[in-house]
Amino acid sequence: MKTLDETTFSPAGDNGWLVLKFGGTSVSSSDRWETIRDLIQERVDAGYRVLVVHSALAGVSDRLQELLKEAVSGDCEERLATLLELHFTLSLELGLDGSALLHDDVEELRGLLAQIHTVGHVRPSVHARVLALGELMATRLGAAWLHGQGLAVTWLDAREILSSKEHVKGSARAAYLSADCDFDLDPDCQARLSALPGTVLTQGFIAANHKGETVLLGRGGSDTSASYLAAKLGAVGLEIWTDVAGVFSANPRIVTGARQLKALSYQEAQEIASTGGSVLHPRSISPLRRDRIPLRIRCTAQPELAGTLIARDLAGDAPGVKAISGRTGITLISMETLGMWHEVGFLADAFRCFSDLGLSIDLVSTSESSVTVTLDTRAQAIEAGTLDELTQRLESLCRVHIIEQAEVVSLVGQKIRAILHEIGPAMEVFEEHRIHLVSQAANDLNLSFVVGEDQAQRLIQKLHATLVRPAQDDAVFGRTWEELKQGEVTARPGTEPWWVRKRSRLLEIATVEDAAYVYDLDTVRGAADRLQGLDGVRKVFYALKANSHPDILRVVRDAGLSLECVSAGELRLVLELFPGIDRQRILFTPNFAPREEYEYAFREKVWVTLDNLYPLGHWAEMFSGREILLRLDTGQGRGHHRHVRTEGSHTKFGIPMFELEEVRRLVESCGATVVGLHAHSGSGILKEDHWSDVAAALLEAAREFPATRYVNLGGGLGVPEMPGQPVLDLGALNEGLKGIRQDGDLELWLEPGRYLVAEAGVLVTRVTQIKGKGHARYVGVATGMNSLIRPALYGSHHEIVNLSRLDEPGKHVVSVVGPICESADLLGSERLLPECREGDVLLVANAGAYGFVMSSRYNLREPAREFAI
Repeated sequence: MKTLDETTFSPAGDNGWLVLKFGGTSVSSSDRWETIRDLIQERVDAGYRVLVVHSALAGVSDRLQELLKEAVSGDCEERLATLLELHFTLSLELGLDGSALLHDDVEELRGLLAQIHTVGHVRPSVHARVLALGELMATRLGAAWLHGQGLAVTWLDAREILSSKEHVKGSARAAYLSADCDFDLDPDCQARLSALPGTVLTQGFIAANHKGETVLLGRGGSDTSASYLAAKLGAVGLEIWTDVAGVFSANPRIVTGARQLKALSYQEAQEIASTGGSVLHPRSISPLRRDRIPLRIRCTAQPELAGTLIARDLAGDAPGVKAISGRTGITLISMETLGMWHEVGFLADAFRCFSDLGLSIDLVSTSESSVTVTLDTRAQAIEAGTLDELTQRLESLCRVHIIEQAEVVSLVGQKIRAILHEIGPAMEVFEEHRIHLVSQAANDLNLSFVVGEDQAQRLIQKLHATLVRPAQDDAVFGRTWEELKQGEVTARPGTEPWWVRKRSRLLEIATVEDAAYVYDLDTVRGAADRLQGLDGVRKVFYALKANSHPDILRVVRDAGLSLECVSAGELRLVLELFPGIDRQRILFTPNFAPREEYEYAFREKVWVTLDNLYPLGHWAEMFSGREILLRLDTGQGRGHHRHVRTEGSHTKFGIPMFELEEVRRLVESCGATVVGLHAHSGSGILKEDHWSDVAAALLEAAREFPATRYVNLGGGLGVPEMPGQPVLDLGALNEGLKGIRQDGDLELWLEPGRYLVAEAGVLVTRVTQIKGKGHARYVGVATGMNSLIRPALYGSHHEIVNLSRLDEPGKHVVSVVGPICESADLLGSERLLPECREGDVLLVANAGAYGFVMSSRYNLREPAREFAI
């Protein structure tokens, strides 16, 4: 395999050091180590002196962090055993004696954990020593295996060649856990390493201070270590090997059609890394840029790919957006005072408050009476209590308002100001979002927007689809993530979706239907069984607004789940299908419904939820002697789009918490009894602790209603939209709910909809036409937004495959469109599909929820019919 690029690195010479850095996923399996061996050998054969820098095994640093927490109580033996097992398993795969190789490191780790338990807390110096052992143990295994493969390898402790700068500002913790090192050309380091035989292998992430103590280089420290060492050695180049094939125009795990960037300047790479690109740490670029050392990002799983080259003046200076990135965990601090107008020294005094506490400001926006700044909490560890102390200091100068957990979306490219008129239309995506801050970089390389929690991902998807439209053979943009990953085996045997196993049945249906929704009832049963296994929840109601197909309702009912209705029509359907059903298994949760629907529900003796004071105030006699539930707005609205967020002042749902006293008065006045409280925040939520937060808010509100017996936490349990995305951890959700204190007979309820049916349903439809339009390619199908409106309404993503050619490789990046006379009639953009022909059957996955139930006869086109199998 050809892996060296003569245009990238200078020829090997007297000082031909080439630095190779490997990340945690690259050093955690025997097959990856075989790739590393071959890469090193090839470079040695080419005449380079090779320095290998590598990380701890994947996940080990996080496990060591958890060990530190548990060591304080002393109960950490189980986690320690699990961590060591990772290393011993790899050593067994590599044919090494892990126990012997790691004996001293393991004993040091045990001693440090015992010391932590004795003193009752973790000192920063000990913290650094514990985490450093991850890199030390991994490199011992790597060096031993490479030596056994016949390579001349010298293991070297990085603390002997990397020294941190003396600490100036910030906490002592930062001095040990987020240190900086000098990276001037170092003749002594050159001489020492040149005297060592063979390939030199050392650790990333760790260094020593002037006292000889262990320090860490912070998040992304291994990249930074490799960059420091390349600069100190005057290396001819640096290769960073990771699990992705370079830098992309967006995070390919959330953006379909994200494209590899073939080449970037140092400045562009710095901006992408600083604004949220996770491939490379921002601190790793500066040493290379100063000494003009080229860097190439490569993929260990696909070493034949060229990756992304980062060097001086490679990408030209034509205006354009090259990447769209995002960051989470942003804290926004607004400082407001009329006294700052023309006041000399206000900014200096305010910023000194940050500096004195070791806080680095990220973005800044100013006006006549206010200054707003952001802190990136993922880039800098902020100790508990620091924000409170900052607030106290700032309040002597101004009024302070803090918003935590905000997110940043950034457009990165050359001469952003010159193309504002072009990107203007794309800014429409922000119409439905509150923007807290806009920042245009002084170097004209990025334009950033600070938005609320959980909003960045959807905005990035929309902006990328609008702004990144490269022509064929573009000098900057390479192939899409899907094209590059094609052929790589990612799915484990037995994990393929149900529609792969039942492909023949789906194709059979498609021979008689231009378009059809098909539901797999076994998949529904599986989801129902998982929910029934939640022992932290007493009752689960299926929200049939997600999919009201009778066969699905029968499966849900037979699985023991109850049913939640939002209209009289849904309630009638349930009673027609199951006339003898226990009425306590039916929950009626209307919103702005007419009086007659409430009366009907009470006659049928089902549970009734109110989300408004109006019925209590104007139809008081209806509620006399009734037991009711109240839907509250706890202010925790979440979800991927404003149309699925159902809490907060901008939504129509729920009784706000400030009206609790009034609603209690009305309930008492009409003679009703509140026996349950309910909150539903939104849809597509994948954060397991969300429902615990809702429970805590409702339990607090329950103090106002002493007869409360039921706490309904709503639904919104999300499912992954794209392959490779994490799934909702029901086990973690369950543990969180079990940990909530429940007094007496208080029951917790859930009411999921999408979770039960989304993955069980697909939309199959036939190809009608293919069209080329410039560099764009379109595949037309027989149905569109009349059958599935979610992509147009929510910007939702659905995986699309050519079911007729499922075994053929992808050939073209296309947009899949329907026959509806609307530009929004787009089922999917930038999808890699095989050559599509008229009559082929395309499958749209994860379409079982809010598909047919939201369909219409727009353009007088019949929507897809439903089939259950």
